[in-house]
Amino acid sequence: MSSPDAHEPLNVLVFSHRAEVREAITMAVGRRPAPDLGRVRYVEAGGMAEVLRAMDGGTIDLAILDGEAQPTGGMGVSRQLKNEIDDCPPIIVTVRRRDDRWLATWSQADAVIVHPLDPLTSAETVADVLRRSRSGELPALRG
Repeated sequence: MSSPDAHEPLNVLVFSHRAEVREAITMAVGRRPAPDLGRVRYVEAGGMAEVLRAMDGGTIDLAILDGEAQPTGGMGVSRQLKNEIDDCPPIIVTVRRRDDRWLATWSQADAVIVHPLDPLTSAETVADVLRRSRSGELPALRG
């Protein structure tokens, strides 16, 4: 995992089998989630092979995974990545219902954001997770 700073672009993996969900995530987070962080460069993945290839490349600073993705949901993907990748980048899972946030605990995600995605909350969550990752703190589940 690379170390983000305000001058280097951040590589954010966005996974969903649906292009419109990937677009909603990228639009909600934006190109610069906070002034103290670098600009975001999105790496989109529509399937597991793309997710694994991107994560194995070692250049992803953060992954945002669609909890409703098919056939493999983002929560299962999160759990797999957290258990299989040493020094796994932080992961945020999106969920459709606020009541599903508890599932993110099982998935070992670092944070959760709830649809419909609020741009302010989404950007703040991404910025918080990236800052905590940079400082070496384990992010507290939030969202």
